[in-house]
Amino acid sequence: MIDKILLFPYYLTLKLRNRLYSRPGRKLHYADAPTLCIGNVTAGGTGKTPHVEMVLRLLQQSEAWSGKQLAVLSRGYKRDSKGFQQVTSGGSATMFGDEPLQIKKKFPDVTVAVDKDRVEGCELLVHPDKLKERKYARKCWNRDFPPADYIVLDDAFQYRKLKAAKNIVLVDYNRPVHRDMLLPLGRLRDLPERIFDADAVIVTKCPAELDELARAQFVEQMGFTDYLPSGCDAANPSGRRQFIFFTTILYGQAERVYTTAEPRYLYAKKAILVTGIAGDGPLRAYLSDTYKLIKRFSFPDHHRYTWKDINRIQDASAAQPTAAILTTEKDAQRLLDYSGMPETLMQRLFQVPISVDFLSADERETFTDFITHV
Repeated sequence: MIDKILLFPYYLTLKLRNRLYSRPGRKLHYADAPTLCIGNVTAGGTGKTPHVEMVLRLLQQSEAWSGKQLAVLSRGYKRDSKGFQQVTSGGSATMFGDEPLQIKKKFPDVTVAVDKDRVEGCELLVHPDKLKERKYARKCWNRDFPPADYIVLDDAFQYRKLKAAKNIVLVDYNRPVHRDMLLPLGRLRDLPERIFDADAVIVTKCPAELDELARAQFVEQMGFTDYLPSGCDAANPSGRRQFIFFTTILYGQAERVYTTAEPRYLYAKKAILVTGIAGDGPLRAYLSDTYKLIKRFSFPDHHRYTWKDINRIQDASAAQPTAAILTTEKDAQRLLDYSGMPETLMQRLFQVPISVDFLSADERETFTDFITHV
């Protein structure tokens, strides 16, 4: 409530914007292919990228979309390139953004593109020939890709001009929207009640052992009623039923960032952690079971590493010559952009893969049915 008072102009602007786009007769754009939006109402930290990757895996394994041309469209936050660009595995985070590049490297057969204008981006993904007709086509470096059969929209829930076939909103279990406040007092970049506009809500970063009673209580605290675990759904305040799913984080074995990395450092008992993400708490908790984290460098989300940053990391590694240097997959994309990385750091730098999964097989089956029927 305090944020509504102190930030009343911002709160009122969001209210008016929501009413404007919700009114009957408002002209909206639709893509010429099925679209699935994965977004949130929070400024980062909900796990959008691993959930996009999970959706791609489930679609590729499904009977309906296996063998079809899947595509991902992102804004490409903090990239230097302009307009529509197709992401290539050999590109850089500076060109495309760290998250789109990470997705492309993991899914080379999926077309990944970035465009601030999501309406235009969807149009070009479905009709790539139109690139030849547009005056800015010369700015697109890689124009060769097949027409998309299905588009996953990464972080487009606030892009109201484009109407996705289905919307998924992510809510962090450890920082739920009903306990948060608007920026800058909290982490909310949109009204918390906008979660009720989605078709499905995924509660992310849950404890793996979260039982049915705890899930029901969390659903109720978000403002839903009549939660049915068997159907993975509940009623929102207007009475419309929405799907509710719960996922947990899974970390994999650390992998080399550079090919010259020495695997022996992974067996060290000490580690230096380097992150530039919205919240590294779960990663720190996971790593603390194996390593003593003797030094932690925590930078802002999407941080672009500088000479000063690398020098600080190098000084810390020199003081701990046997420690491994661990980072996230997203940070690895940006660290690879740094030219002149010292060989001593390249030998000790490893990324920790991240993925997500549902708390139950029934949820996974229901969710797969939800995303394949669009």
